[in-house]
Amino acid sequence: MNLKHALFGVLVAAAVMPALAQKAVEAPGGKFAKDAEQMFRASFKAENPKYWMTRLDQDETMKTCQQYRDNPPRKVGEKLEKLNAATIRYPVDGKLIGDWKEGEKLAAVGTGGHIGFIQPDPPGRVRGGNCYACHELAKKELAYGTIGPSLHHFGKVRGNSEDIIKYAYDKIYNSNAFSACTNMPRFGLHNWLTPEQITHIVAFLIDPESPVNKD
Repeated sequence: MNLKHALFGVLVAAAVMPALAQKAVEAPGGKFAKDAEQMFRASFKAENPKYWMTRLDQDETMKTCQQYRDNPPRKVGEKLEKLNAATIRYPVDGKLIGDWKEGEKLAAVGTGGHIGFIQPDPPGRVRGGNCYACHELAKKELAYGTIGPSLHHFGKVRGNSEDIIKYAYDKIYNSNAFSACTNMPRFGLHNWLTPEQITHIVAFLIDPESPVNKD
């Protein structure tokens, strides 16, 4: 275990043990939150690029979801969904479905943009969607996560209408537009993937020739 990992664990435990001893669960933003936040930020390497560290800052959606522990009242959730829907941007050419072969590559790539305690990714490393971490897609990939629903036969079941294509694009770009505090990353909002890259993943999901739909 890395020394910083160990120290971080000790510091966090020291901060929260009094509350646990009293059988109390601290509310978000409670008396230990500030200390925990400072320890968390201090645990990252100083040589990380400054623009990477801005990713630790929460936007309104993140703060609100934390406040309600990912279960906000319906009216609050609807407000967040509208807020996120307004952020969705489309390719300049207006085409929402790209090349499924490029999408297949992006779905399998899990590198790029990692920040951390030990060895962050260099700025130029290729980013991908890492879709298999949470979803079943093409049958030939046996290692996939189940946090999200299976997307195998996505296009075969749902078809390839303009509405379905737009839904897939929007969901990948900013999933919080559909479910306020979902666990799915907002790939487009934070420029993790470009609009053009998202169209390729849409094609991977919908194109009849894609292994998602043929296998």
